[in-house]
Amino acid sequence: MLPLTLLKTAQGHAVLIEVKTGETYNGHMLLCDSWMNVHLREVICTSKDGDRFWRMPEAYIRGNVIKYIRVPEEVVDKVTEETLRKDKKAAGGRGGRGGGRGRGDGGRGRGGFEGA
Repeated sequence: MLPLTLLKTAQGHAVLIEVKTGETYNGHMLLCDSWMNVHLREVICTSKDGDRFWRMPEAYIRGNVIKYIRVPEEVVDKVTEETLRKDKKAAGGRGGRGGGRGRGDGGRGRGGFEGA
C-alpha cells in the first residue's frame, strides 16, 4: 500500500497528526497533496506537554514538518480491499509475460528465416 494512496483515501475522515515540534493536530482531513501537505477542518491542537489545547476552525500543515499521521482503521481496511481488488483484476485474463506467439508470425522466430 502506498502512503499517498492511504492519505487520499483518508480525506473526509478524522485523523491525528503529530508534527516534529511535538504538537498534535486532531481534525477532519479535507485535502492532502503529493507533498503530504494536509488541510484539516474542526481542529483541536494539543501542546507538546499536553496541558494546553486550542480549537481552530481549520489548519494547514506542511508535509515536511509531519512526524506521523494516525488514520482510522476503516480507512486502512478500505485501501487494503481496493489494492486486493486491483491485483485480482490485473492477474485475470490475458496478458502478462510469455505464453503468446508474438505478432502472429507462426512462431518462426526473428526475421522469418526458414533455412537450416
